[in-house]
Amino acid sequence: MRDFALAPPAVSPLTGGLADSVFETAARTPTLPVLARRRDPSSTTWEEVTAVELRDEVVDLAKGFVASGISPGHRVAIMARTRYEWTALSYALWAVGAEVVPVYPTSSREQVEWILRDAGCVGVVVEDEQSVMTVGSVCAALPRLRHVWQLDSGALDELARRGELVPLTTVDSLRRIVLPDSTAAIAYTSGTSGRPLGCALTHAGLASPCDTLLAGWGHTAAAPGEQASVLAFLPFSHVYGLMIQGLCIRGGIVMGHEPDLSAVALSEALLSFRPTYLYAVPSVFEKIYKNFLRSAQETGRGALFERAAETARDFAAAAERHRLGRGSGPGFDLRIQHALFERTVYRKLRAALGGRVHRATSGGSPLTRDLSLFYEGIGIYVHDGYGLTETSGGVTMQPLGREKSGTVGQVLPGTDLHVADDGEILVRGPSVFQGYVNDEPATRSALRGGWLSTGDLGFLDTDGYLTITGRKKDVIITSSGKSVAPTALEQRLRMHPLVHQAVVVGDNRPCVGALITLDPDFLAHWRRSLTLHGDTPSREAREENALREEIARAVAAANSAVSRSESIRAFRILPQPFDQSNGLLTPSMKLRRDSIVAHYAAEIEAMYQARARLPRQSTPEEVLSWDDADDVFR
Repeated sequence: MRDFALAPPAVSPLTGGLADSVFETAARTPTLPVLARRRDPSSTTWEEVTAVELRDEVVDLAKGFVASGISPGHRVAIMARTRYEWTALSYALWAVGAEVVPVYPTSSREQVEWILRDAGCVGVVVEDEQSVMTVGSVCAALPRLRHVWQLDSGALDELARRGELVPLTTVDSLRRIVLPDSTAAIAYTSGTSGRPLGCALTHAGLASPCDTLLAGWGHTAAAPGEQASVLAFLPFSHVYGLMIQGLCIRGGIVMGHEPDLSAVALSEALLSFRPTYLYAVPSVFEKIYKNFLRSAQETGRGALFERAAETARDFAAAAERHRLGRGSGPGFDLRIQHALFERTVYRKLRAALGGRVHRATSGGSPLTRDLSLFYEGIGIYVHDGYGLTETSGGVTMQPLGREKSGTVGQVLPGTDLHVADDGEILVRGPSVFQGYVNDEPATRSALRGGWLSTGDLGFLDTDGYLTITGRKKDVIITSSGKSVAPTALEQRLRMHPLVHQAVVVGDNRPCVGALITLDPDFLAHWRRSLTLHGDTPSREAREENALREEIARAVAAANSAVSRSESIRAFRILPQPFDQSNGLLTPSMKLRRDSIVAHYAAEIEAMYQARARLPRQSTPEEVLSWDDADDVFR
């Protein structure tokens, strides 16, 4: 077992600021398409934006910021969804040496006030009237805030007009004094426990993982001779979204923006934009898989899809063993089956994603091995990588030709990784942040001797592949002293089509339990597919019994991956999902575990009380084993 990974040297470091790439690309290949935009969000027509057109817009906006009094070191927040203007504005701010503060547009009034005040923002760009009202309601607590620009009220045109008299040389002079170690962004952590912390990320730090990934993996983003394209839909308010933007701008990859994350809008955008590479988070890949399954079942082809999915996983697993030198690859019968499903199923699944995607990257949290194998088997290899806000994005990636599903790959060149005795992952390298804004104690706690304490748990195998097992602060300690990392159980539960969210609980309890929410789309489909007869009360009771049994099977499947003492012995199905409106999800869609446990304290207590009232077996071992998972339905 390895616990330390030293990577070979990375690519040449950045020599200026992030905005330089916009100007350099425009000078080198002025007509190269770099962005694509829709004038109407409902349109399926994408207009190309060339390198020189983007540069000119960035210059106009930069001049407008200068005329508005924005100077090097000033902090300006962007509180908007992932849209074209986000990219133009961020590079204009970087061109004049300002620092970007990303803010989720769904943030609460209290979160907006905290971030704008903590960062000392002098300006904020918002999307609509509702956001203007949110910012306006906290302006009294923000003495430094001087500007509020509203995108839907012509903010870009207003900035361009304001800067008409500012000479181009002013922007050039400001851009050329931006140093690689200057702060480019203050990205706030999700705040799953306590207030969000502002991570100071440099121009060089944000560029480093992008340039390393482009150097080693950039050629895989499209077929030979084809310009790569990416549909950006993850929030630029998160470091993963910022990294995607940086990869596209620095790599000459055409980037489109989709601000609407609904399944319908995203599906339509993928079909019209037709990206060659897909960046997403595990929940998106899970949702796509469930939509494939639901569509197949609704057309009477559910059994066919499930056979095709099993063949895809078997084929990918055999191919993986071969590339890792541990097997001969798929056998003759498996190749025949796979070829048959390629003609009848797999190519249709790829067509639903636009038809040109052949590789993808998953980040934000670990992707399950089964899901990774499924996508590889249908012809879309999903690289599972690892990174965090404090590392400006990527830390690991799957080595080409040696990919291993179920892991997050190997450490990126130029970055060092160490697993401490307690399993915590430590990282050092050029992308590690400068520190937390206005919080020196937190910075000292996170950065020790040049190493970043990530708070994540994992291990390195003998080949140097990293596997993430969870968050250090999320580990559950049962009353018997058993330590349980909830991540793997929650991932496996979510793989069941009916399960939307899952939170494993059990601190100071005799066994592990789970709170489960249901996927509304698949639940409706599942209810329609039941063939139950009789009067309404009887039919409803049998339907609920059938649902309990189905979720119990999902729990049993999740339990098969862990030991008896770690398995779920009680669960409760909740009537509503965890979301931001009830304060149970962060803006980046991470679970606020402490808040969830507090919010559902009564339900958790009732779940364990109901389990304790079940008939006990005579022997102490059987009493302590909590053999059969209990379902308590609400």
